[in-house]
Amino acid sequence: MSLEFLIASAIAALVAGGVYLTLRARTFQVVLGLTLISYAVNLFLFCVGRLMIDRSPLYAKGVTDYADPLPQALVLTAIVITFGMTALTVVLALRSFLESGSDQVDGVTDDEGAA
Repeated sequence: MSLEFLIASAIAALVAGGVYLTLRARTFQVVLGLTLISYAVNLFLFCVGRLMIDRSPLYAKGVTDYADPLPQALVLTAIVITFGMTALTVVLALRSFLESGSDQVDGVTDDEGAA
C-alpha cells in the first residue's frame, strides 16, 4: 500500500464522517461534522505540497531538496480560521439552545415535532 493511498483514504474517511455528522439534526453533531471536514481540508492542503520524506523543511547550506513551505503556511492559516469558525458556531449553537430550549438545528423541540 502506498503512502498516497493511505492519505487519500484518511481524507475520504474524514470527509465521509464530517458529511454524515453535518447532516444530523443536533447542533453539537453539526459542529463536530464541520470540524472533521476542516481537518480533511487541512490534510488535503498539506498533501498538495507533495509528500516528501527526509527533506529539510527550511533552507540550509548544502541542501538542494527541501519541502515546499507554502502548503505548510496555508495549513497554519486554515487552522486559525477553523478555530475561529468553530468558536463562532459553538456560540451560535449555545445561543440557539438558550433561546429555544432545544438542541435541534431547526429549533423545534421533540414534543413540537410530533404534533
